[in-house]
Amino acid sequence: MVQLAQPLVTSRLELRRFTLDDLDALTSLYEREDVNRYLYFEPRDRAATLELLHGRLARPEATSDDEENVLFVAVVERESARLVGDFMLRWSNNQHRQGEMGGSLHPDVHGRGYAGEIYRELLTLAFDKYDLHRVIGRCDARNAASIRSLAKAGLHQEARLEENEFVKGEWTSEVVMALLQREWRTTNGDAAG
Repeated sequence: MVQLAQPLVTSRLELRRFTLDDLDALTSLYEREDVNRYLYFEPRDRAATLELLHGRLARPEATSDDEENVLFVAVVERESARLVGDFMLRWSNNQHRQGEMGGSLHPDVHGRGYAGEIYRELLTLAFDKYDLHRVIGRCDARNAASIRSLAKAGLHQEARLEENEFVKGEWTSEVVMALLQREWRTTNGDAAG
């Protein structure tokens, strides 16, 4: 588990650690049916969101060499200073050096290309800072917007698993998008080298 030491800043967004002041914005994100449609959980009320937020705040600063690490980032729109998303990068430091990323954006900011921008920042961390070999993004096969966002960030479809999970009372299919470090380096240059 890990926290960002310093925020990551793009031209339009800031990715930073969560604070207790994020409770209202995070609640307004996760209480929505449309945000939770393709997620494993149902909409969360304020109390459940507070519990989730406390879990995010309790994460230590440093990474571990022998356990799974998870970095949660609050996504803030710089122009409005409004929290508009909750994203994560999860990885292991073992010999396989595998990572996974994903997240949710508030529907008010859909269609602006923010998800691709966020994923590119997370990929930079994954490959240039944590030296991961491979990063994936998994999503419900019906979630075309998430699949497009991962593709815009450079990931390609690696698998489609038909009706592989029973979620919220129905069988769902999953798309796995992936990117190797060498593919990232070819497209983005060797920043670590």
